[in-house]
Amino acid sequence: MSGDTAIDPNVPPSGAGCVECDATGGWWFHLRRCAQCGHVGCCDDSPAKHATAHFHESGHPVIRSYEPGEGWFWNYETEELFDAGPELAPPVSHPAEQSVPGPAERVPEDWARVLRG
Repeated sequence: MSGDTAIDPNVPPSGAGCVECDATGGWWFHLRRCAQCGHVGCCDDSPAKHATAHFHESGHPVIRSYEPGEGWFWNYETEELFDAGPELAPPVSHPAEQSVPGPAERVPEDWARVLRG
């Protein structure tokens, strides 16, 4: 996989949800995990797009889906999608019982309209 040097399989994820959304009371649609430092951020379909912001701020180019049952990687620099990659430190996804979008108590009733913008 291109970008292997940007992957540290020993670093655990930063938590069960988007770091920035949790800090500000926001919500997300799906989650992505930085394969280099473990930062968990929300996807580009989420209102705040924190995973992409993390790439721009840190220069860490590779993310992995942080959704249960998904194991794909994305390289922001090369714009390449990989169906699989190295095994990362557990957990490999947010808890299966966590709502999508989430967290449930912060998701607005009209969330689908909000995402369509």
